[in-house]
Amino acid sequence: MDSKANYLTSVGEAELRAELRHLIEVRRPELAQKLKVAVAQGDLKENADYHDAKEQLGFIEGRVRQLEAILRDAVVVEAGAGNDEVRVGSTVVILEDGENEAEEYQIVGSAEANPRQRKISLESPIGAALLGKNQGKKIKVQTPDGIIRFKIVAVR
Repeated sequence: MDSKANYLTSVGEAELRAELRHLIEVRRPELAQKLKVAVAQGDLKENADYHDAKEQLGFIEGRVRQLEAILRDAVVVEAGAGNDEVRVGSTVVILEDGENEAEEYQIVGSAEANPRQRKISLESPIGAALLGKNQGKKIKVQTPDGIIRFKIVAVR
C-alpha cells in the first residue's frame, strides 16, 4: 500500500462527495446571499454580519479545496470482499489482552477516519499494526497511551 495515497471506501467517497456537493450547492450560495445583504447595509468596517459571512465563506472555500484534492487523488477500495488479510476497507474484530469484550474497527484512509464511528486510519499505530495480518494473529503495538497487546478475532 502506498502510504501517500488517499484511500477511501466507496461509502467514504460517497460521503465526501455529498459533503462537497452540499458546500457548493447550498452553503456557498447561502453565504453569498448573506454577504450581499450585509454589503447593502453599508459601512463594512463595523458590520458584524459581513465579517461573519466572509469568515464562514473562507472556511467553506478551504474545505471545498481540501475535499476536491482528496477526491481527485482518491484510491477507492471495496470493503472486505472475502479477503482474510487486513487491508484498507476491512472490518477487524480484536480482543485486547485482559479484556472480555472484543472491539470492532474498520480500517480506512486518513480522510475517512473517525474513531467515534470505529473507523481508524491505516496510518494510526493500531491501523498500521493490523495491515497485512490475518485472523488469529497476536499483535503488540506502541500507542501514545503505551503498549497494547491484542489478538485478531475476525477479519471481514
